[in-house]
Amino acid sequence: MPDALEHAVTAELETLGFELFELRRRGSKRRPVLDLRVERRDGAHVSVDDCARVSRAVEARLEADGLVGEQYVLEVSSPGIERPLRGPNDWRRFVGQPAVVTAPSLPAGKAEVTIVALDGEPGTEVAVVRDERGAEHRVPLAEVSQARLAFHWNK
Repeated sequence: MPDALEHAVTAELETLGFELFELRRRGSKRRPVLDLRVERRDGAHVSVDDCARVSRAVEARLEADGLVGEQYVLEVSSPGIERPLRGPNDWRRFVGQPAVVTAPSLPAGKAEVTIVALDGEPGTEVAVVRDERGAEHRVPLAEVSQARLAFHWNK
């Protein structure tokens, strides 16, 4: 059932110009909670109006397809301003952005950096990042244990 659920959600999001970042299912069998995190395909920030539009469309699809019971809760949001970087496409998309990265090839194993580029072939990608002192580091994505965008209120 979760595969059918994810497939239906993804298909509906595509028609609206969104991508599924994450689908989490929690709650109970009697009252499941579906937590959708979505991104706009055009790269713009997800607005409250976007979340409402997605929620209405996905809700209609889930009910029409009979994929959830009557007593469910649907929550729609963006991955947030400090979203995780999950794969090569995220690293490419956020070139020029600050990120907090944990990897053994970085000084102290963790650093706030600016993403400069992504090099390498599929499966052997290497992120080129610049630390706060201006030094560039090459970080194989395979070594990254955690990475997320960094946000600063005063910039």
